[in-house]
Amino acid sequence: MLHKILFVLVTLASLLCYSQTNSVVDVKIQGNKRLKASFIKRVSDVKAGSVLDSTLLERDILRLKRLPSVAHAYYQVFHSHDNGYNVFYNVEENFTLIPSANIFTTNDDEFAYRIGLNEFNLLGRNIAFGGFYQKDIYDSYAVNFRAPYLFSNRLGVALNYQSLTTLEPVFFDNTSSNYKYNNTSYEVLGLYKFNFNNRAELGATYFIEDYEYQSGATSPDVPLSLRVPKWLLKGIYEYNGLDYQYQYVSGFRSVFNLQYVTSTNAVLPDFVIGWNDFFYYLRVGEKGNWASRLRLGISTNADSPFAPFSVDNNLNVRGVGNVIDRGTGVIVLNTEYRYTFIDKDWFIFQGNAFVDGGSWRNPGGDFGDFGNSQNIRVYPGLGFRFTHKKVYNATFRIDYGYGITKDATQGFVFGIGQYF
Repeated sequence: MLHKILFVLVTLASLLCYSQTNSVVDVKIQGNKRLKASFIKRVSDVKAGSVLDSTLLERDILRLKRLPSVAHAYYQVFHSHDNGYNVFYNVEENFTLIPSANIFTTNDDEFAYRIGLNEFNLLGRNIAFGGFYQKDIYDSYAVNFRAPYLFSNRLGVALNYQSLTTLEPVFFDNTSSNYKYNNTSYEVLGLYKFNFNNRAELGATYFIEDYEYQSGATSPDVPLSLRVPKWLLKGIYEYNGLDYQYQYVSGFRSVFNLQYVTSTNAVLPDFVIGWNDFFYYLRVGEKGNWASRLRLGISTNADSPFAPFSVDNNLNVRGVGNVIDRGTGVIVLNTEYRYTFIDKDWFIFQGNAFVDGGSWRNPGGDFGDFGNSQNIRVYPGLGFRFTHKKVYNATFRIDYGYGITKDATQGFVFGIGQYF
């Protein structure tokens, strides 16, 4: 008899606790103009009828602030009736039809630029669509489509087409030559979010690499022209623990990229390439932000003049020049301190001091190459940032890098968006 009484008491206590649990009556969206309220509700964890949980509310707000279409977001909770509450998500939208521009020079009078136009909130559902035109001696262009929430709040797709043509140095026998290089590619990627912090991409690219000799040294072992169709299988895994407050970023992020490339020509053999980018951001006082990126990469160590990792102004070392060397392994550290001098309602002006440094493994070489002074580049420098608070990625940057290692150069690097 006693155990039956205890059972009834425990059951009544459970029901009483359940009945007193605060719940969400409705989720309301405020401040959105182009961004669809239905999309915000779709990607949010807090739903009408769910338990009111501050942890989920904070996570939804952080998820919204990571969207290209959102400049800032916050939530409010108001009592409705009994144990029911209404949740309001307040959204400050970004302008998302964004031109892009990158300009890079060195003291060797090299000049190249890339201009583009991208919409990051197509149909009000955070679909990105756009492309670019590049002039780097030759003409290049690309068209990109990315819809991370196309099929559900976890599953999406990306489609990319690119025709990239540049003058590329090819290094062999302690000398080099210049080739006109074209890469025409068609890419399909599936996008999947495991949870709030982790996501993956998996897909394939069909592309054709075309090399045509232009000038410089020649060798019987290095063809003057080469056209090779290839297939690339790609996997990307990202952990994202970043938090945003307008121009300020804090937290840790890691992006791992692994690719397997098949080839139909022995000069450009099959190879595997992988690299990991580690990002760390730290708020320093009210106006400072320390940002760092470490890249560790390795590939199949073929003794080929067409090695996959390059040393380049716009990729890894500001001021070094446009594709000045290649390798089959890479270690690069970019670190900079950003300080906000002016912070108005819509305009931000920042200064930054940076150091970019890295080393490469020579094609066919060994890990000792990373310590070879011939392969090490260190470029400190200064820069400025002009940012519009309500326009996505609207940071115009100017950096000047000055090399302090052997045979160094110096030069300006202009671009849209932070360098990393």
